[in-house]
Amino acid sequence: MKTSILAVTGTLGVAAIGTLLFVSIRPDRWVESASRSEIATAQAAATSAPAPSHTSAAAPAAKPTPTRVASEDEPFVIKRILPIDGPIRYGDWHWEDADVPEGPVVITVDLDARVLSVFRNGYEVGTTAVLLGTDDKPTPLGVFPITQKDIDHVSNIYTGAPMPYMQRLTDDGITLHGSDVALGYASHGCVGMPDAFAAKLFKLTKLGDKVYITRGKQVGMGDNLAGG
Repeated sequence: MKTSILAVTGTLGVAAIGTLLFVSIRPDRWVESASRSEIATAQAAATSAPAPSHTSAAAPAAKPTPTRVASEDEPFVIKRILPIDGPIRYGDWHWEDADVPEGPVVITVDLDARVLSVFRNGYEVGTTAVLLGTDDKPTPLGVFPITQKDIDHVSNIYTGAPMPYMQRLTDDGITLHGSDVALGYASHGCVGMPDAFAAKLFKLTKLGDKVYITRGKQVGMGDNLAGG
């Protein structure tokens, strides 16, 4: 379910939640809004290359070196960031998981940048622009394990609104789900993403995988997300 709202822009980064640091990747990735003046300052520090199409990354992602599978309790270290230049426009998404080793899945959502990223074993395998909540019904900050998955979910709160590839985060209706991600719309607090991306994410995750929703400082490849 979505409502109209003017989009805002921001930067990607990390935030401290308890003793855990969480990443939403790079300072040059954000969602482009209709107001170019709002992002002129940020664009000056980023590349001027055009945004890539929504079906693939702007350039072939470097193949990760095969490694042993990380265990669930090992520190989560960023090993790869997808090579995406410039802002991600509404409706854009990128996915590259070829040759990425199995390992823990971590999902990050940056409320300022309006971007979701997904990591497997420390490698970013996907990223997309997302719809978020409004001031009246905000998307909450925090760490949320996935507690339910339903590929053909229909909302029982918002008069039967379709929520395909739903992954529940809270008992009061906050979920990840497929949506028509377009400028000028917002959710009732859920994180909405393009249906094709939501399908890939749904296939990748399992119950208990954690979603970190933050605003925060920037980190980069090689940083350890488990404190310090």
